Amino acid sequence: MKHQYVGDISDYRKYALLRALSWAGANRIGVCWMLAPSDGSSDGGKLAYLQQPEWFRHFDPELFDILAHAADEPDRRRLQAIEDSGTVPGAAYFNELLPDELSARTACLGRCQAAFQSVDLVFFDPDNGLETSLPKGRKNSSKYLYLNEMAAFYASGKSLLIYQHFPRVERRAFLASCVERLRGVASDALVWTFTTAHVAFFLVVHPESPARLAVAATETCGRWGEDFIAGRYDDRPRGAVPTN
Repeated sequence: MKHQYVGDISDYRKYALLRALSWAGANRIGVCWMLAPSDGSSDGGKLAYLQQPEWFRHFDPELFDILAHAADEPDRRRLQAIEDSGTVPGAAYFNELLPDELSARTACLGRCQAAFQSVDLVFFDPDNGLETSLPKGRKNSSKYLYLNEMAAFYASGKSLLIYQHFPRVERRAFLASCVERLRGVASDALVWTFTTAHVAFFLVVHPESPARLAVAATETCGRWGEDFIAGRYDDRPRGAVPTN
């Protein structure tokens, strides 16, 4: 996550999903921004939707208005504006910069885990998503969530929501492979996949989580159409191949 992304159309969808899963604050969410410095790129500039309230505001009117205000803030204040606004009811936030260097990264995520002891669901917001072939500790590794890090939070009894940017590959097969990797870490979890035009979110529900979290996930699947956020429960057994 970078400050420059706040208010972007993908950000709108992300916060809408978090708000729906929070169930008006009944499910307490810990937001781990996995914050990275601004890179000077134009990423995060998809703000035109804010000038088209007749097309976009109805998905979540309160959220739309919050993001329209936040988008006018200087970059350095945007995430603070989100946290202070109560955008996600009852949420806790971990907003330290995530370093690339291995020992510093490990210590940073350790502090995050300690801060989130009382939450039901931890949301990880890496720039790109799940780990690829880039070794942890290398330059730009802070753009990824590594499976052993996910496993540590899951082992502590937390449900997880993970941001995933779509690479330029066939999407159905890619989503299936991601779910397979997640099940390798959390074989006893319930898994939902939420997709938008450019990104996906994987919800991994721990068996010890309150039943209301699974209820919120099920309700969220039918909340919007595919033009905003589409959701599905993934009931395929591990190793199953997706079919048409």
